Amino acid sequence: MLLDSLTVVSKWAIPLLLLAIPIYGYIKKVPVYEAFVEGAEEGFKTAVKIIPFLVGMMVAISVFRASGAMDYLIAAIAPLMVALGAPPEVLPMAVMRPLSGSGTLGIATELMRVYGPDSFIGRLASVMQGTTDTTFFVLTVYFGAVGIKKYKYSLYTGLTADIVGLLAAIYICNMIFR
Repeated sequence: MLLDSLTVVSKWAIPLLLLAIPIYGYIKKVPVYEAFVEGAEEGFKTAVKIIPFLVGMMVAISVFRASGAMDYLIAAIAPLMVALGAPPEVLPMAVMRPLSGSGTLGIATELMRVYGPDSFIGRLASVMQGTTDTTFFVLTVYFGAVGIKKYKYSLYTGLTADIVGLLAAIYICNMIFR
């Protein structure tokens, strides 16, 4: 019953929202179409502005992986992760997650294909995807787009949150799925 209700709500939520916004704007006497065009123009400018930061980050990630540095890092932290209860197969995902969301999603997809979504590895990969963030992507693209250059403490905070999220994912998955 609840799942059926949620399915109906999820199907109608976006169309109703798209209908409610112009109606609300009409009631408030806002020129809705002109405001939409102005917002789209600003969005395009922002997209163009973040391209150099995005390209720089993609090149850095590619160099990190192609140089073999990622393999050395994974080999160095593998014994610690295994001692914590994480299978070594998820380590590339744990290392890649702060760098790239799409790269992590590719690794998670491969883990699901090989081990299955209902395996411990598949479940841990799914929980890790939800408990960590793309810290370097956020700092590079979003902070770069708005011109923030002093982000040392944001980096420390983001990486700390990623480590805590990773440890929580390992702990929770071991408690629930093993």
